[in-house]
Amino acid sequence: MKFKHLISLLLVLMFAFVTGCSDSTTKEADKDPETEKTDLILATTTSTQDSGLLDVLKPDFEEKNNYNLKIIAVGTGQALEMGTRGEADVLLVHAPAAEEELVKSGDAINRQKVMYNDFILVGPAEDPAKIKGLSVDEALTNITESKASFVSRGDDSGTHKKELELWKKSSIDPKSLGETYIEAGQGMGATLKIASEKMGYTLTDRATFLAQKKNMPDTEILVEGDESLLNIYHVMQVNDERHEKVNAEGAKAFVEFMTAEDTKNIIKEFGVDEYGEPLFFLFE
Repeated sequence: MKFKHLISLLLVLMFAFVTGCSDSTTKEADKDPETEKTDLILATTTSTQDSGLLDVLKPDFEEKNNYNLKIIAVGTGQALEMGTRGEADVLLVHAPAAEEELVKSGDAINRQKVMYNDFILVGPAEDPAKIKGLSVDEALTNITESKASFVSRGDDSGTHKKELELWKKSSIDPKSLGETYIEAGQGMGATLKIASEKMGYTLTDRATFLAQKKNMPDTEILVEGDESLLNIYHVMQVNDERHEKVNAEGAKAFVEFMTAEDTKNIIKEFGVDEYGEPLFFLFE
């Protein structure tokens, strides 16, 4: 009898031990999804932030992926520099020539085309330089000759790079405008505000302008539709083989998210309800 009691006691103790381990394992497993959630740093142009697109995409990405998306909205030039220093995991930018240089240097990989919209020249409805409906070259010439104010981003952003490209193509040195050429050194939303306050002209992406239009009712689109004004956005991973602190898996997940069909459906519908037209377009 004593032997049977001893066996029973051992079985009870073993069951209690196994149950305890099981509870502990279950509790740890419940914690894992939260404790394993890591930060993912996205460096991007201000237009994706100012247009409101990232306000829609961020929660959708975080719901589908186990990452906290940390968005740093700066000019494309600064975003690309963050990539060269390994200070960001993934980039969403719009300066194709500069992006290609980053890929060529080995600092970025997996560059994928995402969407496009266009740049436009906007200015006061009175249009003192008379540029409405002109080509880009003609418009910049009129602005220069009339000594009208032109507000530049002046921040090495994708929009700033495009603006300088257009001036160069027109064979005009914008510095020849003197004091009427104003370098804001700020994002697109702030630059539009300055241009509106000074009754000046500026180059902007269409998405940010439409998103900010309510704050500047006297500013209008004056030049658009020129092939040289196409604005293409790419997403790319910062190369983890070159920058060891990069969240490679998270960056890959974000590239896949931005090119997924569900995300494309969000992008092509974004802005339609509020502005009557999409703010970004897909390539298909």
